[in-house]
Amino acid sequence: MMRPAKKAGDPAAADGIARCEDFLSWHAEAGDARIAAGAFADRMPWLTTGQREEVLRLYVADRLDLTGVILRRLSRREGALRDAYEERYRSLRQRLLCTVVTVALLAAAVCVPVPLLVLLTGD
Repeated sequence: MMRPAKKAGDPAAADGIARCEDFLSWHAEAGDARIAAGAFADRMPWLTTGQREEVLRLYVADRLDLTGVILRRLSRREGALRDAYEERYRSLRQRLLCTVVTVALLAAAVCVPVPLLVLLTGD
């Protein structure tokens, strides 16, 4: 399951809350899968009770397996995007720092000699 970004505070509490959210989300998905399985089995009124239970079981299992696959893909993609954005942020921050230092050095190179010239020339 995808977890929200951690915020300031107790890391153990944030982890516990994230686990609780994951648990509740997974159980909600399992409930939705059972409802969808029932609707699917209802379209086959000729099934015996045993066959219907087997269809329900297989449908729910397949749906939860698919949900797990999708969540793992999303998690990998989220990680890749996070890494890419963090790298881009580092790069932009470094470029900004270099630009600020360059501007400061240029300003110093221009501003420092002028007062020295004024002092040396006596004007």
